[in-house]
Amino acid sequence: MDKVRAKAFMGSMVNILNSGAVSMMVSIGHRTGLFDTMAGAGPLTSDQLAEKSELNERYVREWLAAMASSGVVDYDASNDSFELPVEHQALVTRAGGALNLATMMQYTALLGQVEDDVVDAFRTGAGVPYSRYPDFQRLMAEESAAVFDATLLDATIPNIPGAVEALTEGAALADVGCGSGHAVLLLAEAFPNSHFTGFDFSDEGLETARSRASEAGLTNVDFVAVDAAELDATDAFDIVTTFDAIHDQAQPAIVLSNIHRAVKPGGHYLCVEPKAASSLAENMTDPMATFQYTVSTMHCMSVSIAGGGEGLGTAWGTELTTEFLETAGFEDITMAEVRADRANSHFVCRKS
Repeated sequence: MDKVRAKAFMGSMVNILNSGAVSMMVSIGHRTGLFDTMAGAGPLTSDQLAEKSELNERYVREWLAAMASSGVVDYDASNDSFELPVEHQALVTRAGGALNLATMMQYTALLGQVEDDVVDAFRTGAGVPYSRYPDFQRLMAEESAAVFDATLLDATIPNIPGAVEALTEGAALADVGCGSGHAVLLLAEAFPNSHFTGFDFSDEGLETARSRASEAGLTNVDFVAVDAAELDATDAFDIVTTFDAIHDQAQPAIVLSNIHRAVKPGGHYLCVEPKAASSLAENMTDPMATFQYTVSTMHCMSVSIAGGGEGLGTAWGTELTTEFLETAGFEDITMAEVRADRANSHFVCRKS
């Protein structure tokens, strides 16, 4: 028994306990807009912040205590005031765009809602169906929208050989697993000579996408309800994209084969997946590894297994992704760098 190691581990466990608690409070700060209100406002008392936020002072006061004791905000005991440091603002406010980690803190509460189901799945191996995550679509849409706004037109699409020129002149692009369609709508507006199709199985997401397309007056976009494993298009699109959509599929190999068939000869496929290695040993020093394996256990792997799939998991990684793409028939597979999208790997490949 190494008492020094035991004591150090106790400290680590206390930090884990506190971090889990703080993540929920950061999520609340994001959802209520408290961080946005504090940004640039200088020192505020709980009364002042509650008034500016139009929120209940007692709850605001308790939230501020959690934020101050965790070091998220600064506290001045001399006048009982709180301030969000300028150095923290981009990481917890909507103004930070893709840098805003407060958005991701919402996963803690969301995944906690299915803990009982996941515990049962440990015993049965049956997985947890997508229907048990009612707020997942909204959270994913919010998180991905910030990344799309920051990177899609200026960095992501230009990484696909000839894509900007083709879309400017007039091409066909499909986004498989489009969710609420934010990426498709951005592209449809930027490239009016091209046609865009979003595929997804979520009626809720597609309804939102269609409504937004109508509001924007976009006529060069369609949204189609289909399970990616049943996509049957042949040589239909110059470019196909997927964003964080393959690893939690029940049948990823079939989905990739369908995508390969849907791409025109000489066309390209962009596959964006969580950045990781396929080996746990190589991920041990990755600061996001714990989060990825947790989300995988609580959602991505479990959803795939619930659908009768193999449960690749969130961190299926570069090596396995490349292997699947090659098996599907894609060639010239490269890894493109998108600086503002730090959490994902961008695989660009071609159909001969």
